[in-house]
Formats: sequence, C-alpha cells, structure tokens
Amino acid sequence: MDELPTFVTCPRAVRAVDFGHALVLIDYRTGSVQALQPLAADQWKATSRTGALNHMAPALARHLLALGLLTPVGGPGPWAPALTVSSAHASWGSTEHPAGVTRPPRGPLTGTLTAATALTVAFAATRRHRTGMRHVLTLLTAANARTNRPATLQEAIRAVTTVRRAGWYSPGRTACLEESVAAVLLLASRRLGVRWCHGIASDPIRLHAWVQTMNGDDVAEPSSTHDYTPVLTIGDRHHQPR
Repeated sequence: MDELPTFVTCPRAVRAVDFGHALVLIDYRTGSVQALQPLAADQWKATSRTGALNHMAPALARHLLALGLLTPVGGPGPWAPALTVSSAHASWGSTEHPAGVTRPPRGPLTGTLTAATALTVAFAATRRHRTGMRHVLTLLTAANARTNRPATLQEAIRAVTTVRRAGWYSPGRTACLEESVAAVLLLASRRLGVRWCHGIASDPIRLHAWVQTMNGDDVAEPSSTHDYTPVLTIGDRHHQPR
C-alpha cells in the first residue's frame, strides 16, 4: 500500500460547503461532488488548519487523494475554510424551473435558432468526460470577456426564455447547467453581460446553476432559488475562477 504524504492541501479549484450535518466538496475541474458525513467532515476541517495529514483517517485520506480533492505538498500550511451555510427547506427538486416540462412561450424563429446554437456549444462543453466543468468555466470566462455592457433584466429574461424555447425542441438533456451556460453565450453574442451562478442547497443536497443581472436580480427563476448559496459566480472581475 502506498505511503501517505505528511502534508496535503486542498486544490484552489475545489470549494467546500459546510451544512453542519454534511460537508460537500465540489471540484470545479471535473464537476465531481463528494459529501462527507460529520466524522469525516471534522477530520477534513482539522486537516485544513495545518495541512498535516495525521488528523485524518488513512482510508479517508487515500480516498480524497485519489479523487484529487487533496494533493500532497512539501510542508505545513492551512487552506481556506469551508463556506458555512444553513440548511434550506427540502424541495426534492420540485420547485426549480421544470426544464423540458413546461412549454415556453412562442417567439421569433431566428432567435430560437441562435439559442439552439448556444445550447449546442453548451452541450459540447458539458459532455467532456471528467473535464466538462473546467471547459464550462473557461467558456463562460471567455464569453464574459466579450461583453461591453450589462444586460438589463428584460434583456436577460428574453435570453433565458429563448434558450428554454430552444431546449424544448432539443433531443438532448436541457437542465439548469446547459440552460444557464447557453443564456450567457446568447447574451455575449450581443455583447451583453450577466452573472453566472453555481450554488448548493441542502435537505436534500442539490446543485443549481442560474443567471443573474449584474445588479443581483435572479433571471426567470422561482423564489426557491434563494435557498441556494452561490459557491462560484462568473461575471464580475473579483469573482473570476482561479
């Protein structure tokens, strides 16, 4: 059995969210998500204060190292603590936008075709094995760099609605990730910027992606989106992924 390193760190692309009853690790390079129960979460938090691996059970350490959620380093050092959030009311996925269930309103064919192109690009990025999320973040960052003014709320709503209309006719999976990425791309093609958000809620633990205006207004989202704590946002310079 391979010998464990003495010191480790948490990669900067991995974000930790502490709900109290579970600690969730999100790897924004691969899109993988790992939930740690309280005992394992306590060991992760103890290790985060010094980087010394002797605070963690060997089996857990090997598991997290194999997943790339920890990496060996040459000496001690803390890493960023987990984002602490409170649990939300359970929704079991029934209160977010029902993509592919509710037919969006009709609109201009040309806009729908442009949105379909944006969805195709989003599909291609998200389908990359183990690197899909990294390509999504690269794509979103590049799209944001093309913008020259923030989209108004009405402009953003029209874009999201158009993407949902295109997704209605798409043979592929059109859920919140593909939908939100396509909306950003569609607006960027018009040099308009919005903020892309990726967040998490608990009871049950669930992830969601959506867009906001630069003023922080959620775009065409139900009130239940407020249950999600943003873990990563792209659209403001100080929120760029590292």
